[in-house]
Amino acid sequence: MNTRSMIFTLYGDYIRHYGNEIWIGSLIRLLKEFGHNEQSVRAAISRMNKQGWVQSRREGNKSYYFLTPIGVDRMEEAAKRIFKLSPEEWDGKWRMLIYSIPEERRNVRDELRKELVWSGFGTISNSCWISPNDLKKQVFALLDKYEIHEHVHYFLSEYKGPDENQKLVQECWNIAEINQKYEEFLALYRKKYETDKVKIQNGQMSDADCFVERTKLVHEYRKFLFSDPGLPQELLPDKWLGGMAAELFADYYRELAEPASLFFERVFEDGNELRKKDKGYDVMHHPLIIED
Repeated sequence: MNTRSMIFTLYGDYIRHYGNEIWIGSLIRLLKEFGHNEQSVRAAISRMNKQGWVQSRREGNKSYYFLTPIGVDRMEEAAKRIFKLSPEEWDGKWRMLIYSIPEERRNVRDELRKELVWSGFGTISNSCWISPNDLKKQVFALLDKYEIHEHVHYFLSEYKGPDENQKLVQECWNIAEINQKYEEFLALYRKKYETDKVKIQNGQMSDADCFVERTKLVHEYRKFLFSDPGLPQELLPDKWLGGMAAELFADYYRELAEPASLFFERVFEDGNELRKKDKGYDVMHHPLIIED
């Protein structure tokens, strides 16, 4: 697993609940559980620093890395999408974004496309992107980030035909392919969940083992942020597997949560301050796991 990507996972699932900051030594120790060496961790966090996701500060001879405001926003947005079990209620409207970015800024155009996919937009034609979800906050954050206000138009609209809204979905997203990925996730993690549940009940998994498996679970499940746009129920096919995958993820996550957190805190308290932990954070009752 890519070191930088794993660091994002650790910030999203753990560090953001503990003041958004960690000593580099603790980060190195945590990632050692996954086979990442010190050199790769330092290189990855340095890259994240240059990209504006984290900043660093020194205290004595120790370096600490904390999320920037952009990093905090990204982690919050990702967490809401990862842990939410129920699709958004749809107001029946489409959000449309159209841009015309000059060729000399094509690197910005390429980055914008990646960001739009991550946020859940689908492309209906060249430089025209749509979503049924209210993404105004994310859109205007992107306009500020890339300084492209003069090159973008954002609309709230209704689709009047000649086809149905579902036809738009089929044109803008490969729903069958996304469903196939959920099927593969279910096939793999149903077995792992049942096996690990028995192991935990029998005392055959250490806290470190649970930390590794919980992190791997979140790391794997968050990949759907790059493919599943989070469509409302009205636009999903009858045999949609996303809901089943979300329920399995939540059950497995809760099974691993407590011992995994105990291991994290034992590593974290060596060089960091546990008092920075969010007082309202309860790993067994995750505030973002929303169920009907």
